[in-house]
Amino acid sequence: MADPDALRPRFVRALEAARAPGGGPDAAPYADDLLGRWQEPQRRYHTLTHLTAVLDHIDTLERYAADPDAVRLAAWFHDAVYLPERSENEERSARLAERALTEAGVPDATTDRVARLVRLTVTHDPADDDRDGQVLCDADLAILAAPPSAYAAYTAEVREEYHFVPGEDFRTGRAAILRQLLDLPALFRTPYGRERWEATARFNLAAELELLST
Repeated sequence: MADPDALRPRFVRALEAARAPGGGPDAAPYADDLLGRWQEPQRRYHTLTHLTAVLDHIDTLERYAADPDAVRLAAWFHDAVYLPERSENEERSARLAERALTEAGVPDATTDRVARLVRLTVTHDPADDDRDGQVLCDADLAILAAPPSAYAAYTAEVREEYHFVPGEDFRTGRAAILRQLLDLPALFRTPYGRERWEATARFNLAAELELLST
């Protein structure tokens, strides 16, 4: 279980690094609002544990990013609004980022950058020259390269989040997502991700797709 008290300073550091000269209001309430969102009861996979993993992966990939702190803020906001039965979670999360970061004293250009990155998690298909997008998407998708037991736990948690979807409908929808990912020229865009995660992730996705088809 991820520790909210350990995560709070990580948000504060990223926010303070992104702020305009002169700072802004106390960062702690913004951190606490996000921490509360990430602990909502409807979540099974998109929890503080996922957020922590994404932030840890961003730390690993930091050298590839143009603006690592904007990427970290995007990680905090990318699933901040999450209702499994709704399809516009990324857009609502991006709008939350725009409101909160503007109020918190982050310059417009950085706020726009963070919101764009949040919206990019709809497709996980960053442009070849989008270094920040590549880092965020790689960090978010790194779970796909998890060892078998962790990958199985991930898929079980995703199914729990969509418990209201009938079994056959879930299998059909999940299989479509897996095929969409497998059809990407590359799942991971950073050199680290391509070298360390690509092959394992493709194996996991193909194995899950085969299981769903049986």
